[in-house]
Amino acid sequence: MSEPGPTKPERNAAPPPSDAPDPVALLERLVAFDTVSARSNLPLIDWVEAYCRRHGAAVERVVDPTGLKAALLVSVGPFASRPGYVLSGHSDVVPAEGQPWSSDPFILREAEGRLYGRGTSDMKGFLAVCLALLPEMVAAELATPIHLAISYDEEVGCLGVRPLIDRMLACMPRPLGCFVGEPTGMEVVVGHKGKSAARLTFRGRASHSALAPQGVNAVEYAARFIEHVRLSAEALARDGARDPLYDVPHTTGLSSVVQGGTALNIVPDSCSVAFEYRAIGADDAGALAAAAIAYATDTLVPLMRAVDAACGVTVEPLIDYPGLDTDPEAPIVTLAKRLAGRNGHAKVSYGTEGGLFERLGGVPAVVIGPGSIARAHKADEYVTRDELDACAGFVRRLIRDCRG
Repeated sequence: MSEPGPTKPERNAAPPPSDAPDPVALLERLVAFDTVSARSNLPLIDWVEAYCRRHGAAVERVVDPTGLKAALLVSVGPFASRPGYVLSGHSDVVPAEGQPWSSDPFILREAEGRLYGRGTSDMKGFLAVCLALLPEMVAAELATPIHLAISYDEEVGCLGVRPLIDRMLACMPRPLGCFVGEPTGMEVVVGHKGKSAARLTFRGRASHSALAPQGVNAVEYAARFIEHVRLSAEALARDGARDPLYDVPHTTGLSSVVQGGTALNIVPDSCSVAFEYRAIGADDAGALAAAAIAYATDTLVPLMRAVDAACGVTVEPLIDYPGLDTDPEAPIVTLAKRLAGRNGHAKVSYGTEGGLFERLGGVPAVVIGPGSIARAHKADEYVTRDELDACAGFVRRLIRDCRG
């Protein structure tokens, strides 16, 4: 399949069939499933799997070890023998509790072209468009297959896409590329930062504050760790690598949640610190986090144990996913620009599963989808009809190209 340089999308693309499923109606159905990451996504998966099978697609379910969550791999075309393209999205959403919503977040509400509901931008709008166009994919008798990868637990660390990628590579040729449908306003995004986060719990020795030298102050050792992270972040901001395509053009690090101590007159014996690094392509977030943890285990812990051998630190990994740094000249980027009718590209500071497709599967990825990340995770999240239409145009042009 040839991939010429970016041009305006053709205006004479075939209109949707009169009996084609309505993306808005499908979005309404998807929003109604409460798929907050802490809950099972199986009701949504059951419904989507039945829908895809009804329209003639091949479907494989990849269940997590608990049996309470699952991912779906939906394939159209000669997927067993020929490499194709992946449209990737996640089924989970962030909680809506405690946010000042104007209406029920799990009932789609339309007002002046805006479609309000939890997950409309992030990212059930993209999934609704892909599902609406599934019958057109089947009818097109594709020469190059198209896959829809629907994962779980993206919002808590891109967890569900990992076994899905493994299964994909085991049962079909390596895909030519992946389009991750996170909300970019249909802008072509070629890079995002990687993230590594952990929680450290310092175990000290309690004592009365009048006898403070006899204790081991867990809060103070946690504070020394926090200062280490802060100084490293300042060094990265001052002297580190730069990438001007990011709104924050350097790697960042910070401590975000600290819990410790019980009373003013007690030397605290426990304190926990959650911290993270978000790295541009030139840096490795995992290596930076590992260096910070090594400072705690190799420098601070011996000082604590010099007073009491029972002291120490416990490390709990929280999130770890790689960044995405696709070459702007790569064929997948050229194709994305042509399908979207755009000549520019960008990078974003939030994370997606795109880096995992590249790192685990060797599948080049681009992030492009309807909606805006500025609306995601907030009350009255919404996507517009125009944005869904633009996404549908992108997918229809992909279908046309994959006919051969």
